[in-house]
Amino acid sequence: MRTRFIGTVEVGAIGYGAMPLSIEGRPDEAQAISTVHAALDAGITLLDTADSYHWHAQEIGHNEELLARALRGYGADRSRVLVATKGGRGRPGDGSWTIDGRPEHLRRACEGSLRRLGVEAIGLYQLHHPDRNVPWAESVGAVAGLLDEGKVRAVGISNADAGQIREAHRILGPGRLVSVQNEFSPAVRGGEAEIRVCEELGLAYLPWGPLGGIGVAGGLGQEHAAFREVAERHGVSPQRVCLAWLLAKSPAIVPIPGARRPETVRDSAAAAELQLDAEEFALLDGKPGA
Repeated sequence: MRTRFIGTVEVGAIGYGAMPLSIEGRPDEAQAISTVHAALDAGITLLDTADSYHWHAQEIGHNEELLARALRGYGADRSRVLVATKGGRGRPGDGSWTIDGRPEHLRRACEGSLRRLGVEAIGLYQLHHPDRNVPWAESVGAVAGLLDEGKVRAVGISNADAGQIREAHRILGPGRLVSVQNEFSPAVRGGEAEIRVCEELGLAYLPWGPLGGIGVAGGLGQEHAAFREVAERHGVSPQRVCLAWLLAKSPAIVPIPGARRPETVRDSAAAAELQLDAEEFALLDGKPGA
């Protein structure tokens, strides 16, 4: 697989978002682990998780523990795998999400993630969401402290706007903030400013929900019919075209599509080798004839 960089770490150009393996509608564990192994076999080396990726209130860290078991059971080399986790959100068990950016909570969350992942230091630790009840500088300062203590090797932020990205970069200092994980997809394209800031600052941009608007079964709304058109030209799925489009948008982008089945994650991984021409990219980008 082609590669890109998150900080100084080289990863496959397509990552894997493991959340679907642990939330509502999750597969059984055998299928879940087979999906993770299929991702690794396909050349994916970035695995994205969070302590809040679980279903029931009493199973905090379900996804982290699942990934740890999958990695322990993987028979091939996993030395290049980067596990990225997040702290700062919660799930009470009723389907809702909470936000907690207090420094004391983030420290406890990191300690829990270290224990569940079974590592001495987390490869990439991401502040999951700004908390409007906590000054942004305090939350960012907390993860900076985790970096200083060697509990994490690199820091990222998630769901942050352009101003928050710049402030986090200033607080952490050169080379210490490496990534931004925001929503971006055919259906949600409001993050162009944040992508540009990431390019300027040398940060990776990890779009979550990258297949939004494409549909889990390949069904597309009329406004996204261009993805079906290009997919038919190449004889591939619209989802694969969508991920190739994201890669073509910026060298900073490393998409992290989710999957519940091995065949789905293999299809996503193949997007790294799909090349779009200028006309196809313009069509998908909403600028036909550009």
